[in-house]
Amino acid sequence: MQQPVAQLPSGHAELLEGLKTRIREARVKANLSVNRELVLLYWEIGKVILQRQSQEGWGTKIIERLSQDLRQEFPDMKGFSRANLFYMRAFAAVYPNQVIVQQVVGQLPWGHNVVLTTKLKDATLREWYTRACIEHGWSRAVLVHQIESNLYERQGKTLTNFEQALPAPHSDLARELVKDPYNLGFLGLTEDISERELERSLLNHLKEFLLELGKGFAFAGSQYHLEVGGQDYYLDLLFYNIILRAFVVIELKVEAFKPEFAGKMNFYLNAVDELLRHSDDQPPIGLILCKERNRVTVEFSLRGMDQPMGVSEYQLLPKDVREALPTPEQWEAELESLEIKEGTPEEQA
Repeated sequence: MQQPVAQLPSGHAELLEGLKTRIREARVKANLSVNRELVLLYWEIGKVILQRQSQEGWGTKIIERLSQDLRQEFPDMKGFSRANLFYMRAFAAVYPNQVIVQQVVGQLPWGHNVVLTTKLKDATLREWYTRACIEHGWSRAVLVHQIESNLYERQGKTLTNFEQALPAPHSDLARELVKDPYNLGFLGLTEDISERELERSLLNHLKEFLLELGKGFAFAGSQYHLEVGGQDYYLDLLFYNIILRAFVVIELKVEAFKPEFAGKMNFYLNAVDELLRHSDDQPPIGLILCKERNRVTVEFSLRGMDQPMGVSEYQLLPKDVREALPTPEQWEAELESLEIKEGTPEEQA
């Protein structure tokens, strides 16, 4: 006989959800604590190696022997390889202050810290990427990409009229979220393309494009239809940024910037402001991505425009680099060649 289902007391669902949230938070804190202790341990090992090298002239052979001894003593622990001991030494050298290790870089996994230590020699850059990594939750691969694409140097370099068209501090926040140039090398395209080809390729690589755009961007549509005065208009790309709480209109141009581009964008932003903007939204922002742009021409074009907009260049693969890459057919032929050379297990026997 089936047992009757016990009636749950009122508020059980809310209690359960609250406990689930608390447990998840505790697990995150526990993982962070374990990670922080591991990073601190590696820092201490690196500091000892630095001190012994300075005081006793430790060389490479002694560090190799130390690696062997530690791995033999702690076979269940990874991380005591010769290479990792050298990373620990480099880590301790760039972070002499233990407080910084405990409070800041200890929030990042060891692999992230190795990237920051080995790829960035400038302390200012290292601190900026560290804090950005913590804030945005970048994976190690994303961190490497952002460093190699010079995100720090490109951040906030877009030519805009934000200061005149947006109130502070919203104007400052908007400026921080745009960059110049935008690196679109992931598309695998050269400059000899049409605007429709560029748009189609961006949609095919939307994940990579969102990463390049930065934090808070959500895709809303391509060739987004607006009806104004009984006529049809289409926005190349429409996004919504949850940090700015504003729509972002992106227009693609495979040529140098022209003043009329700003007038057209101003029209689009007025239409979006009237037709799409919610009462809780901030004013929409426009971004014109061009093959190239002249600073003076852009500044004259944006002067007096009511709607906030910016103009940035984008970068594709240089033609000589693109031509040097193998075609899909060449890749396929190369793979077939490898298969023929390797043969089947029976043939190899």
